[in-house]
Amino acid sequence: MDPPGIVPIYLALTGTMDKRERSRAALQATALSLGVITLFALLGQQIINYLHIDLAALQGAGGLLLLLVSLQLLTGKADDPNDQATSNIALVPLGTPLLAGPGAIVAVILFVQQAPSQISYLWIAIAIVFLHIVIYLVMRFSGVLVRILRRGGIEVLTRIAGVLLAAIAVQLIANAVMGYVEVFEHSSGIGTW
Repeated sequence: MDPPGIVPIYLALTGTMDKRERSRAALQATALSLGVITLFALLGQQIINYLHIDLAALQGAGGLLLLLVSLQLLTGKADDPNDQATSNIALVPLGTPLLAGPGAIVAVILFVQQAPSQISYLWIAIAIVFLHIVIYLVMRFSGVLVRILRRGGIEVLTRIAGVLLAAIAVQLIANAVMGYVEVFEHSSGIGTW
């Protein structure tokens, strides 16, 4: 999770909204992200085991979803008011998979698995809540940039955010593929001497 890194994407997705709608979107996205991350902190390993999926599969799926969102930003489809009316961008794609994405989900599952003591769980919980407060504040007060950049600047920022989001998506997919390659090499004995 990257509070400063979410600003261009948040502004690109909420650029056509007024101040009140942007604030509401920031709150909804943060609340959804907090709920998803908390759910996976508490039950993540059980969910993954029940569904019989690997963490690499989760990363790959999240990468594909982000790639679709980035293509919408690059082609200007995210600016289409008809599409905006049928879905809540605060929930999808902002809350998940952008904030509570595969990287954050995998990270919280691994941190919980590797926690050496009960006090470590408390520190993980404090970190999750603190990070979400910071994310909300960064998104909530990014409206200053909207006043400075105006409509044309937001449009340019949207395209830049699309490129950056596409790069993040490709990296997630590449990490998923490398995760499967490592599992294959380990299980088949390739690469071990």
